[in-house]
Amino acid sequence: MRFTLKQLQVFLAVANHENVTLAAVELAMSQSAASTALKQLEKRFDVNLFDRIGKRLQLNEQGIALRPKVLALISRAEELESSLIRHNEIAQLKVGATLTIGNYLAVEIMAKFMQQYPAARVELDVENTAAIAAKVRNFELDIGLVEGELQEADLDVRQWRDDELALFCAPDHPLAGNPRLSDADLLTARWIVREKGSGTRQAFDRAMAGILSKLELRLELQHTEAIKRAVEKGLGIGCLSKITLEEAFRRGSLVQLAAPHRNWTRKFYFILHRQKYLSSGVRSWMEYCQNAV
Repeated sequence: MRFTLKQLQVFLAVANHENVTLAAVELAMSQSAASTALKQLEKRFDVNLFDRIGKRLQLNEQGIALRPKVLALISRAEELESSLIRHNEIAQLKVGATLTIGNYLAVEIMAKFMQQYPAARVELDVENTAAIAAKVRNFELDIGLVEGELQEADLDVRQWRDDELALFCAPDHPLAGNPRLSDADLLTARWIVREKGSGTRQAFDRAMAGILSKLELRLELQHTEAIKRAVEKGLGIGCLSKITLEEAFRRGSLVQLAAPHRNWTRKFYFILHRQKYLSSGVRSWMEYCQNAV
C-alpha cells in the first residue's frame, strides 16, 4: 500500500481546519510531523490536494473529490479497530438533531440506546435543520435527525416518522374560545414563530400557503420554550410540533387551536452523507429510532 492511515488522518484533519497546526493539535502530533505526512502523501502520488493561501490550506478540486473516499476508508478502519478491541460493540456515534427532536425525542432515545449498548459513547448536537445538514454534509456528524425537507445531492434523506404541528394560544386570548379558526382569524392574529432555516418554520410556511405574506409575524425565535413563554404572556399565538406542547396543554397554561382546513402534518427524517460509510453504530441507531416510534 502506497499510503498510511496516519497520512490520510492528517489529510482529513487539515481539510477540516484548513491549518496544519490545528490539525496537528487534534491528532496529538507535532506540526512538523503533520506537515511531513501531508507532503509525503502528495509527493507519493504527484498530486496537490490543497491550494496554499498564506498559512491557510484550502481543499482544491482534487482534494474535494478525495475527501469523502478517505473519510469512508477511515470510518471502516475505525470500526475494524473497535471490533477488535470491543468485540464489535458500538464505540462512538455523533448524532445531530433539530431542536424539537433533540429536546423532546432524541435524549430519551439516546438514554435507552446507551443502556442497551453500555460501551457506546453518543454525542448529541442540537441545532436547526440548516445547521445539522451543513454538519452532516461536512462529515462532522455521522447522522442527523431533522424536521425540515431537504433536497441536496450530497445528502441521503430517509423518512423516519410522522409529526403534526399544533396552533396554540394563552387561555385568555380572544381566539381561545373559537372551536375552529378561519383564514380571516389567522390573518387577524399576531404570530410568534420559529426562525427561518428551521424545519418547523418550513412546515408552518407551507401550511400557510396563499396567506403567508399577509400574516403578522410579530416575533421569530430560535427556541421552542421561548415561543411558549411569549405566547403564555399574550404576545401572540404560536405554531409548534404537538409533541412540544402536550404537557402545557395538560397543565392548561396553553390552549390548542384548530384550523383543520389547512395541512399541519409533516415528516421527520434521517439524513446521511451519501459517500459516508454506514457503520454498524449508525445502522443500530436508525433501527433503534424506528422501534422507538
